[in-house]
Amino acid sequence: MIFDLSKTNSIANTFVAEMRDETIQKDSMRFRRNLERLGEFFAYEISKSLTYTEIETQTPLGIAKSKVLKQQPVLATILRAGLPMQQGLLNVFDKADCAFITAYRKTKKSGDFIIQMEHISAPDLEGKTVILADPMLATGLSMVLCAKELINRYKIEKLHIVAAIASTEGVKHVRANLPKANLWLGAIDEEMTSKSYIVPGLGDAGDLAFGVKA
Repeated sequence: MIFDLSKTNSIANTFVAEMRDETIQKDSMRFRRNLERLGEFFAYEISKSLTYTEIETQTPLGIAKSKVLKQQPVLATILRAGLPMQQGLLNVFDKADCAFITAYRKTKKSGDFIIQMEHISAPDLEGKTVILADPMLATGLSMVLCAKELINRYKIEKLHIVAAIASTEGVKHVRANLPKANLWLGAIDEEMTSKSYIVPGLGDAGDLAFGVKA
């Protein structure tokens, strides 16, 4: 399943539009907050697909029946750019455990790059629903590499992938390699540059959120 926010009428599209705006991007706090708000929106949408159980709550005047999550998801992100979006997810799934993955592009002298993954810090994911967030889904290589590593280590029940902006190529790569994953995307752009940056995209999400890397 692919949920493309840009195909719907929602206030959340404003968050994406502001993240793309090169003038508003100069306010890094605003950029981080928009990523966080987008994470909150996707958390709400994803919550509709999860499993619930009925409980009874004692109020001052009687017993109220409610449906609550049967099991909290685990929120995973690829450092560093994914942190604000993961915080948004955590604002909604506020009892969830979290996982963190270190992965980055390692550029060769030829100009080509490979995805280098160094470390995973995660709770036990056996039988869990995992929500894996990264703002940009460009080639899809890092997302697939990280997701497959989690899947190889644990018997995950369900995988949801969240991104602010994706490329058509990245979506195709994820669908080909992770056919059972659900994708929750702010927008899907058609083009990429020779250096695999999404066009029109929004630039480097990590740099915009936390400062330019040396």
